[in-house]
Amino acid sequence: MTLDERMFFNFALEYAIRRVQVNQDGLKLNGTHQLLAYADDVIILGESVHTVKENAEALVVATKEIGLEVNANKTKYMIMSRDQNAGRSHSKKTDSIERVEEFKYLGTTLTNKNSIQEEIKSRLKLGNACYYSVQNLLSSISLSKKLKIKIYRTIILPVILYGRETWSLTLREERRLRVFENRVLRRVFGPKRDEVTGEWRKHIMKSLVICTPYRILCGW
Repeated sequence: MTLDERMFFNFALEYAIRRVQVNQDGLKLNGTHQLLAYADDVIILGESVHTVKENAEALVVATKEIGLEVNANKTKYMIMSRDQNAGRSHSKKTDSIERVEEFKYLGTTLTNKNSIQEEIKSRLKLGNACYYSVQNLLSSISLSKKLKIKIYRTIILPVILYGRETWSLTLREERRLRVFENRVLRRVFGPKRDEVTGEWRKHIMKSLVICTPYRILCGW
């Protein structure tokens, strides 16, 4: 798809979305009705299955009028409710749409229980992959500790903290983040020789003085 084609597609989709949002009732986010779009990824929010269904059908009609088509195979729906049986009695028109317990939107994992655990798990998995790709640099004697910390903060930390503005962390998730950071920082600073016993031991967090328990959460 060329640049002109992408621009035309974006204009067409924006036109269809604005038509759907006219005179629509339901959930609002920052004063905007419940249809959010980024490129060709569209999310419809609603306080009821009926509202979401109505807006979804309106979007299908609006896009067809301008030559676009909703990909049913990529369309999913999820209900965030304490009652996990809510919305199971829907009409046959939505039978072809798969109901899921979680899905990714713009790189962030959303779950039907509004839990952050899966997102933290995913972030740590990606962070580990990033860490292993640069661990030789972090343990290299040719690089200064200052440069290693810069590598950590510019390459690894953004991967871990992606989307952190929406996190509501529990103590358990904070500990998981600290464990990961401690492991990276021990790789950076290496072992330390005990002056009394002469044995080599790992640095502890008190001797690192790199970050407080909350700095990783704030991206400092």
